[in-house]
Amino acid sequence: MFQQAWNIVKAVWNTDTTPEGLESALAELRTRAPTPVFWLFGKTQSGKTSIIRHLTGAEDAAIGNGFRPCTKTSREYPFPTADAPLLKFLDTRGLDEAGYDPRPDLEAFGSVAHVMVVTAKLRDLAQGNVRDALREIRSEFPNRPVVLALTCLHEAYPQRQHPSYPPMSEPEYVRLRDEQARQFEGLHDAIVSIDLTHPDEGFAEPNYGGDELKSTLLRLLPNAYRQSLANTAELTASLKDLHGRHAGPIILGYASLAGTAGSLPIPFVDLVLLPGIQSRMVYHLAKIYGQELTAVRFLELAGSIGIGLLAKTAARQLAKLIPGVGSAAGAALAAASTFALGKAFCLYYEQVHEGHVPDAAKLRSYYEKELAAASKSWNRTAR
Repeated sequence: MFQQAWNIVKAVWNTDTTPEGLESALAELRTRAPTPVFWLFGKTQSGKTSIIRHLTGAEDAAIGNGFRPCTKTSREYPFPTADAPLLKFLDTRGLDEAGYDPRPDLEAFGSVAHVMVVTAKLRDLAQGNVRDALREIRSEFPNRPVVLALTCLHEAYPQRQHPSYPPMSEPEYVRLRDEQARQFEGLHDAIVSIDLTHPDEGFAEPNYGGDELKSTLLRLLPNAYRQSLANTAELTASLKDLHGRHAGPIILGYASLAGTAGSLPIPFVDLVLLPGIQSRMVYHLAKIYGQELTAVRFLELAGSIGIGLLAKTAARQLAKLIPGVGSAAGAALAAASTFALGKAFCLYYEQVHEGHVPDAAKLRSYYEKELAAASKSWNRTAR
């Protein structure tokens, strides 16, 4: 078995070949991974892209280019990649037009969306088409949470900065909010007022109400799906440099996928899947940093960092034989080691960009530090 697994592992590192069955196995893992799915429902220009940008830290151009058509009126945005998504956003368009039929979207999204986020500009009270379609969707899935997100608040108090949140000191805001709540009565579980603007628009608080939106979504998401959104929010808030903002979510996405593979209660399953996941991550990171990375060089660097892929994986597989313990431990170790590997390779790429020869001891020390911190975090999450 180990010889067969090792042959598959070597094939994974070879970019010219793909081990038989790997793609279908990864596709199955994606269906098991705890990826929150948000159904964004509202008129065009009502603030849906701003919500995605706030929750992910992605740029508008990346969001626009990342959408994929789903139905005639809807599209899907997996973040950060379709290969290892952390979050998914479903965007329904065409609600400005009469005659929108929600049935195709219900068939496509009805069983997969965890929370609906209905966006409406605060001053736009002409929401009849949105309400009619939402009422049909709500009747089909009455237990799915619906958040009514009121946007563009500053239009109620033009040419002024936002007051302390929430803006209850603004009479026009209060009047419009109450009217929107009345019109959407029975169609939502929570109302959040937000004004997410670009910094160049001049507002002292460009993410006005953003924290309230995140806390509301975390509260309404099913338990198993909260951590992915929480981790994404924490990571995007801490990353400042351009490469880090792109690389961080990708590392987190692949780590989550690796954790799902490690949680499978079948010994030796992730002996094949984990190297495939980790190699995909590293090649993706190499592309971000503009570095060519061959399979041979990858193995050489992994060895310099002190990673014994087969040894660590075999130990995790043996741990799975312990009833009630192995799967949780395997998930935490798989996720943490993948996260630490991604962080270590980012350090390597940064050193190359600065014209330095990466120091193996420094990379190994950094990997071990990141592994310890990530293991602590994932073990705490697994409890």
